[in-house]
Amino acid sequence: MQPQRVEPVPSGSTPARLAAAPRLLRAWPHLPGFWPGSRLVSPAAAASGDPLLLPAGDRPPPGWAGPVLRLSPGPFAPPRLAGRSVPPILLAAEDDDPIAVACAGPVADLARAAALRPLLRAARCGAPPGLDDPGPRALGLAPGEGVILVDPCDPARAMAAEALRAAARAAGGRRLVLLRDPFAPAAARPLFAETRPGRLSPWTLIDAAAALHALPGPMALLARLAGVAAEGGEAAGLACLAKFIAAARCADPVSARAILIEDALVMLAAWRAHDLTNRAVAACLGMSFWKRRRIRAALASEAPPPAFVRSTGAALAEAARRGGEVAVWAARAPADLVPRARAAGIRIVWVEDGFLRSAGLGAGFLPGASLALDRRRPHFDPRAPGELEILLATAAFPPALLARAAALRAALVARGITKYNLAGAAPVLPAAPGRPRILVPGQVEDDLSVRLGATGGVRTNLDLLRAVRAARPDAFIAYKPHPDVEAGFRRGAIPPEEARRLADIVLDRAPIAPLLSQVDQVQTITSLTGFEALLRGVAVTCWGRPFYAGWGLTEDRAPIPRRARRLSLDELVAGALILYPRYLDPVTELPCEPEALLDRLSSPAPWRGGIVAALRRWQGAAMARLARGRG
Repeated sequence: MQPQRVEPVPSGSTPARLAAAPRLLRAWPHLPGFWPGSRLVSPAAAASGDPLLLPAGDRPPPGWAGPVLRLSPGPFAPPRLAGRSVPPILLAAEDDDPIAVACAGPVADLARAAALRPLLRAARCGAPPGLDDPGPRALGLAPGEGVILVDPCDPARAMAAEALRAAARAAGGRRLVLLRDPFAPAAARPLFAETRPGRLSPWTLIDAAAALHALPGPMALLARLAGVAAEGGEAAGLACLAKFIAAARCADPVSARAILIEDALVMLAAWRAHDLTNRAVAACLGMSFWKRRRIRAALASEAPPPAFVRSTGAALAEAARRGGEVAVWAARAPADLVPRARAAGIRIVWVEDGFLRSAGLGAGFLPGASLALDRRRPHFDPRAPGELEILLATAAFPPALLARAAALRAALVARGITKYNLAGAAPVLPAAPGRPRILVPGQVEDDLSVRLGATGGVRTNLDLLRAVRAARPDAFIAYKPHPDVEAGFRRGAIPPEEARRLADIVLDRAPIAPLLSQVDQVQTITSLTGFEALLRGVAVTCWGRPFYAGWGLTEDRAPIPRRARRLSLDELVAGALILYPRYLDPVTELPCEPEALLDRLSSPAPWRGGIVAALRRWQGAAMARLARGRG
C-alpha cells in the first residue's frame, strides 16, 4: 500500500462539533478522521444543534432530541477480524438509510469510478462474515462465463424471483446457474429446486458472472458496482459507483487521518488477504504465553481463532478436526512435528519475528509488531528455498514499489530504526587513521539462524572474531555483543579478556544504528545487523548464509549457488520489508503497513510490556550479574 493521501471531504457542510457515544469511539477510535476539522464530544456535552453519530439501525440514547447522522460502511464493509469490524470507509446521512441516500446522490467522476473498480473487486469488501470465497472454478465456471441468477431464499419475494428467472432464461446465450443469495439467512430455504446448496461469498458470484440477475438488495448493489449486474447495464453501474465515491468518507484506522478511497480499498484488500490466509490456521504450537495475545491478533480472521496447544499430537488433532494448518514458532518446533504432519497431510506454517520488530527485546517478554509467516521453511533456514527466497528470486518489482522501498529505506536510516530499537548512549568510536573500521556483531549462538546458517569453522562469536582478525589484521575491529546475551537471557558470551585481545574495542549495551554510520564494513555470520548495514550503504561480509546473502549485495564467504539473481538494494528492501512480512499495529492490533509501524516506534507507550516484561528484565539483570561473577 502506498503512503496515504488525504481524501477531500465530501460535499455538504461539515459540523464544527459532532457527538459520539464513548462505546462507539472505543469500537472505532479513528472516527475523528472521517470529519477532519470537527470536534467530537460526548452526547452529554453536546449542544442542541450538534449531530449525533450513530450506526444505522442503532437507537439514539434516551432523551436525545437533536439531529442524528447515521453511519454505514454499506458495500465497503470490512472483514470481521476476531469479531471486530473497523471500517475505513463510511457513508453518512441524516436519514435512516445512508446507502439509499448515496444511491440518490450526484454522479461526480466517471473516470475515477472506472479506475477504482478494479480496486473494489480486489478488496472483496461488503460480504457477510465467514463465507467461503472459492472463486468461479468451484462452480465449474471460468471467470465471467456464466449467467448467475441469485435465489433470494425469501417466500415473500417468490413472485418477483420467478419473474427474474424468466427474464434470465429469456436472455439466453450463456449457461444459467442458480445460487443462494449470500445475504440471505443461513437457515433460509431456496425457492428453486435447481438452486445450488451452500452460501458463498458474493465475490465468487461476481467473478463467475458475465451477467448477474438479483432482486434489489446488497447482492444486486455489489454486482452493479462491480460492473456485472444485468439490470441497467455497464453505464448505470459506473454511475452508481461514482455516486458512492462522492458520498464516501475515508479514514485510516491506525493513523486516524483522512485518506483517499483508493487507499482505503487497498487497505481492505490487504485485510481480506490476511483473513483468507489466517482462516486456514487451526492450531498454534510453541507460542510462549506472553506472545499469545499478539499472535492471536496477527492471525485474526472471520473464522474462530486458532487453538494454542502444547504438543504435536494436540496440534495435529486440532488441525485435522478443522481441516486447517499448524502454525509453529520456528525456534520451538518439536522434533517430531514435520514427519508427523507430513504423514497426516497437514501443512505447517513457520512463524518468526519480522525484521522490524519492536522497541525492546523479545527475550525480555516484549511482543513484536511484525511476523514472518512461511509455509515452506523459516527464512533463516538456507538448506532449501523458503517463501522469502523464492519471492526475492522471482518477484517483479515495478517502479512504484521500488520508489516506496527507497522511501522506506530512507525513513529507516533517518530515524535510526533497527529491529529492536534499544535505548542507550550512542558511542563514538575512537579515531583509527589509515585503518578500516569493522563492526562485528555478536549473535545468540544457539539461535537457529546460527545453527542452520553457519558453515565451516565459523560457528560461534569467538570463531567469528578470530576469523575477522585473521582476515584483516590491519583493521580496527569493534565487537558488539548481542543484546539478548548482554541482558543475560541467551548463550553467546565471549570471555572478556579474549574479546579484548581480538577486538580493539568491545561495545557494551550500545544501540546499533549509531555505530553503522561510523564503520566501513560489517562482518557477521547471519546477524540482521548485516541487513541493517546494507540499508545504510555499509559493506557487508557474510561468513554464514543469511537471507540477504547471495544476491550480489554482500561479500559471501559461504556462497549460495542457487541464488543466481542479482538484486538492487531497493529490490531486496521491497521483498524483505514490504512484500514478505506482516505488520500489526501495537495500539489497534489491526494489520498495518511498515510505514505506519515507524510512527509507532517513535512513541514509548506501545512498548512498555507490563509487569511480566518488568519481571523478565529483573531476571535478566540477575543472570547477567551471576555470569559476570563466574567470569
